[in-house]
Amino acid sequence: MRTIAVANQKGGCGKTTTAVNVATAFAAVGNRVLLVDLDPQAHSTLGLGHNPEAFTGTVYEALTLVAVPLSKVIIPTAVAGLDLVPSNILLSGVEFDLVTFFGREHILDRQLAGIDNNFDICIIDCSPSLSLLTVNALVAADEVLIPVQTHYYAIEGLKQLLGTINIVKERFNPDLKILGVLLTFVEDSTNLSRQIQQQMRECFQGLVFNTVIHNSVRLAEAPSAGESVLTYAPKSISAAEYKALAEEIKYVRT
Repeated sequence: MRTIAVANQKGGCGKTTTAVNVATAFAAVGNRVLLVDLDPQAHSTLGLGHNPEAFTGTVYEALTLVAVPLSKVIIPTAVAGLDLVPSNILLSGVEFDLVTFFGREHILDRQLAGIDNNFDICIIDCSPSLSLLTVNALVAADEVLIPVQTHYYAIEGLKQLLGTINIVKERFNPDLKILGVLLTFVEDSTNLSRQIQQQMRECFQGLVFNTVIHNSVRLAEAPSAGESVLTYAPKSISAAEYKALAEEIKYVRT
């Protein structure tokens, strides 16, 4: 199972949107996909049409209770081939709950090992912070996909995240690779957006995906309908861009 963490400690960069739509794009072409919602805000859970408070078993229980395997909290979604590990607000207390737990950085990695043969791809939607949850995702992942909004301050935030990734590689997961940097909320009509795109490609060179995600009304509307943009507006530019991103991940970055 190929495991990809979608991470950025800066909120509002399209992290959850990317996780949901990349997972859907991979499922649409026949892959068995698992989306793990590792964010206490539960936006991936909401974005796929589920009520976070409706579950008695979530990723929180799988992380904090030894007797609960991850397989017990996986639920199907309306997208064929796409399953979800839901989240809710309880996850916000996981750092406190695991403060004395030995090897707490490896819990998600061990849980995913138990279902490794059940899925082709696992997408982890990380919390918007450099917390124990994000560290768990990075330890469990093979690769990191980093969505970055085309704003000036995003460059500094990206440098911080790259530093954290290097620490995780040194201490816990030497095989972790950066899959790529995804430019989001792109607006080709503004000079600032074009300048930031150019700066990002110059600064990080081969790390930046060829595919970019443009700012879009359809993309913004889809979560409120409890759907990915690929099912909400399948003929939209945003749907085409996320399909292209999935193709790039599959063929260019492997």
